[in-house]
Amino acid sequence: MSIDRLKDALPDYAKDLKLNLGTVLTTPGMTPAQIWGTALSCAIASRSAVLLREIAAEAALHLDAAGLSAAKTAAALMAMNNVYYRFTHLIEHQSPDYKTMPARLRMNGLAQHGADPVDFELWCLAVSAVNACGRCLEAHEAVLLKKGASKELVQNVVRIGAVIQAVGVTLDAAAVLGDLPG
Repeated sequence: MSIDRLKDALPDYAKDLKLNLGTVLTTPGMTPAQIWGTALSCAIASRSAVLLREIAAEAALHLDAAGLSAAKTAAALMAMNNVYYRFTHLIEHQSPDYKTMPARLRMNGLAQHGADPVDFELWCLAVSAVNACGRCLEAHEAVLLKKGASKELVQNVVRIGAVIQAVGVTLDAAAVLGDLPG
């Protein structure tokens, strides 16, 4: 299934998602690696098997082996980190000590991933948006801005994450509800 067939698989009530999917995956000013690494890492985070299969196939056309592996690493590490750091963030008013305690979680992949460092941070940021981790969003955005990324680039990867997440949720719900076209 191509991206066009993926769009065609969305029900009529998700017309905006169809339009947005085509738009965010062709965002001017972004490299193919930035777009497709973001899409792949966010498709993993979406937990939608149908979406992940299609995005992974398309991402393989735009990313080298190191990029594919790094996008998967970003999704895997953020699946862990977003839970832990969201906890420290949400509980800090009641118990601020957790924020200063060492996480004691292995995160070597944050430094040893094989991708462009800015791209990897973008992918981590987008997954953190999908997973709603405020602390990770703040940390990755700060690193990106320090490395020279623009606020528009940050916004663009979050837009990709938002659309990918919405498409995955909608496809899975439509399958259960019998709303798939054709």
